[in-house]
Amino acid sequence: MEVAVPQQKPKRKWRKRALWSFGILIILLLSVLIAANVFLSRSLPETKGEISLPGLLKPVTVVRDSSGVPHINAANEHDLYLAQGYIQAQDRLFQMDLSRRQASGRLSEVIGEKTVKNDKYFRTLGLRRAAEASYAAYTSDGKEALDVFAEGVNLYIDELKANGKWPAEFTLLGYEPEPWTPIDSLTIGKYMAFDLGGNWEDQAFRQYLLQTFPKEKAYDLFPNYPKSAPYIISKEELDIEKSFAGAVIPYEFNGSNNWVVSGKKTDSGKPLLADDPHLGLATPSVWYQMHLEAPLVNVSGVIFAGIPGIILGHNEKVAWGVTNTGPDVQDLYIERRNPENEKEFSYKGKWEKAEILDEPIKVKDGKTLDYQVTVTRHGPVVSEFAGKSGKDTVLALRWTALDPSAELEAVLNINKAGSWKEFEKALLKFETPAQNFVFASVDGTIAYKANGKIPIRKKGDSMLPVPGWTDEFEWKGYIPYDELPKTVNPEEGFISTANNKVISDDYPYHISNNWAQPYRQMRIQEFLKANKKLTAEDMQSLQMDKVNLQAKEFVPQFVDVLKGPSGKREDQALTILKKWNHIDSVDEAAPMIFNVWMRKIGDVLLTEEIPEETLNLFNGRRSAVDELLRRALDGKPGPWIEEAGGLEQVLAKSLQETLTELEESQGNDIADWEWGDFHQVRFNHPLSSVAPLNYLFNSGGGMPVGGSSVTVQAAAFLDDGTVNHGGSWRFVIDLADMNQGYHLVGPGQSGNVKSEWYHDQLDDWAEGTYHKTTLDDPKGDKLTLKPSY
Repeated sequence: MEVAVPQQKPKRKWRKRALWSFGILIILLLSVLIAANVFLSRSLPETKGEISLPGLLKPVTVVRDSSGVPHINAANEHDLYLAQGYIQAQDRLFQMDLSRRQASGRLSEVIGEKTVKNDKYFRTLGLRRAAEASYAAYTSDGKEALDVFAEGVNLYIDELKANGKWPAEFTLLGYEPEPWTPIDSLTIGKYMAFDLGGNWEDQAFRQYLLQTFPKEKAYDLFPNYPKSAPYIISKEELDIEKSFAGAVIPYEFNGSNNWVVSGKKTDSGKPLLADDPHLGLATPSVWYQMHLEAPLVNVSGVIFAGIPGIILGHNEKVAWGVTNTGPDVQDLYIERRNPENEKEFSYKGKWEKAEILDEPIKVKDGKTLDYQVTVTRHGPVVSEFAGKSGKDTVLALRWTALDPSAELEAVLNINKAGSWKEFEKALLKFETPAQNFVFASVDGTIAYKANGKIPIRKKGDSMLPVPGWTDEFEWKGYIPYDELPKTVNPEEGFISTANNKVISDDYPYHISNNWAQPYRQMRIQEFLKANKKLTAEDMQSLQMDKVNLQAKEFVPQFVDVLKGPSGKREDQALTILKKWNHIDSVDEAAPMIFNVWMRKIGDVLLTEEIPEETLNLFNGRRSAVDELLRRALDGKPGPWIEEAGGLEQVLAKSLQETLTELEESQGNDIADWEWGDFHQVRFNHPLSSVAPLNYLFNSGGGMPVGGSSVTVQAAAFLDDGTVNHGGSWRFVIDLADMNQGYHLVGPGQSGNVKSEWYHDQLDDWAEGTYHKTTLDDPKGDKLTLKPSY
């Protein structure tokens, strides 16, 4: 009898090895994550305890409240602004450095070849040259504030050089920032004038239209017909399309809302003021909120990182806010170059020598590029930064912001104003960019002024480029300060602006050819007229208002035009729109259909005939499309509508394209679509465009948000739905209690990804949850800055 011997199972050594390998891998990954966390956390600034700072005269206290707002209390203004520079650098040093590089045309030094064209453009404009020329315009007090602010920034840079705890962005890009200078602060100030003060692009675009299309078709996109026959440059003389390829164009919707309400219409009996500037939405915010206190100043609000003082906010007696006036403060001059000498240009029958500036551009991991800027009597030649594009004809830019100015000194004086008289006097030095200031005082005064240097021209209305070889089109001065648009204590009990037309047709001076679409201003006025006993909470609700008056105007008319038979999905979309209450809510399909449809209408009309890069010059595009539609709906279609097949064809085609595009991202069931699934804010960091850094700097993804580009809750979006522009800071104050104001700084105060204040206001921004900031007795982390003797 055979006995079966049981076989032994082979030892599973490979399993043990696999488990060990997996365990080691997990440990390594955890070690990397821990090391990365330690690396990122080590750059967090000190917010408690004591730090010795050379240059201080007396101790300074800095309390960061629960929202990360620093409250700086100093015994004198020298120490106040030195501490402000130090504290701003603690939270925003990388942003500050990137801002000065962008405005100065020096990004390529740290980023490389990708930003060379950007640098050429800003070297050509010469914002830094204008800043250098402006320093002399400041008083000794203004210069001291700029100087000690720079000293404070440099103390923090020196601290980082000693301890090596650089913000992560510097390590990732492999460089250290240079010392800060007063000119850096002034250059950032000039950049804001660039961001808010452009109209040359529209002049160039209208010239392109006249070069490319029949006159009547070109005029169909003008805001109005030129008062006199325009000078048309042929494409052989100068090709507009090629001249401005790659130009850096400020965002079309750079604007704002502000309003002020008299105590006659408020529950407290004192004025209410609200302000929400609309700028790019990014990480960190363009704004940095602070509270500054010294014996002669006690002011709270926001400032651009890299600049001393508080530009928007309140003190113990007055509050103020701004929107962009949008005046025509730029002119393109057509310059005739001497065929025998490219450095000379014709003026009044003679050849005049231009200034040639060497602007070498250093490029990371590359060669330094030789670059020259030509400056005529009117300003820099801006049509050649991308290369030669014409024969002996160029365009030079005349612009108020390129003149010396002292707007940052105006900011410091505004901070101390105690009445409308003192405030208006302080505004005298705020020359650029021109802004709509609203004002309120504890004495009950409410006021408005469109402030800044707005040119008076000998001839022309800033509609098109003008001949530069004659003196016929020169500027002969500026609108007198006392004749700028102004209102004090109006009968209706409130004042509001939203980049709308601020003057009547009988105003004696030209201000602008382009104004924003009127819908935000219409809604604000509608709300303020209809309500009495208004409160700060009402003002916050109005800032978050999503009523779309553009939809209210056009949807019923569009539906009527398309009332004939169409496709099943088109019928479903039109039915949804008919039932819509015209509120851009996150949980409805109608806002998505309408807002994307309006964009597609513009595409159907314009993009097949005008290159995208040239269309970027068309700042008044949205308003122009609205006007094309209004005329067509009124039975007077222009060439653009007629040549596209008529209004019905334009609406049908654009609706079809809208639904096809949205089906790709939202699915085929239109009833399930929700605006918030498409329309989302991300507050992208500058380095988030480089994978996988997006997972570090924007790990939270998108946040659904209501509103649109035409609602009071401004939320303009890109083609993919990303909300990239809107109320970058929201502010409300009831002057019955000047100790406190209500703020929102999206997405947060800090630029450090490991800070608790990095993205802590992202949800609040989307939902409209404000934080309260007080002047008296702030609570939070306390840091004492002590003199180092």
